Amino acid sequence: MTGRCHCGGIEYEADIDPQDVIVCHCTDCQTLSGSAYRTVAFTAPDGLTLLKGEPTVYVKTADSGRERQQSFCPTCGAPIYSAPNTGGPKVYGIRVGTLDNRRDLVPSKQFYCGSRLDWLPLMQAEDIGGDV
Repeated sequence: MTGRCHCGGIEYEADIDPQDVIVCHCTDCQTLSGSAYRTVAFTAPDGLTLLKGEPTVYVKTADSGRERQQSFCPTCGAPIYSAPNTGGPKVYGIRVGTLDNRRDLVPSKQFYCGSRLDWLPLMQAEDIGGDV
């Protein structure tokens, strides 16, 4: 699958399993996306190839102490992916809104539903094809 940031400064190819798409309601995802939740498609290990540009990386330390790279376009600010801040093969969490074929990717799970904003209806498992 291919994708790009809003301004086109970053372009990439990603090896994505269309069955591994999630919605995350955690407060970090709300803040980092500037929205009520974030939709993420996961790659195969080392399944991301940058074709154009170089993202800026911000390392976020979670409450658990785990560090994750948050990568975004340095020009337009569009979030591109997150990844572990460790060596070895990385599974990238691609921001679905940057994928060219995002309409084809239906989330199958939701996480951190306890942080879901009250005004947002909770999608039911039958609506998204998986566990809630």
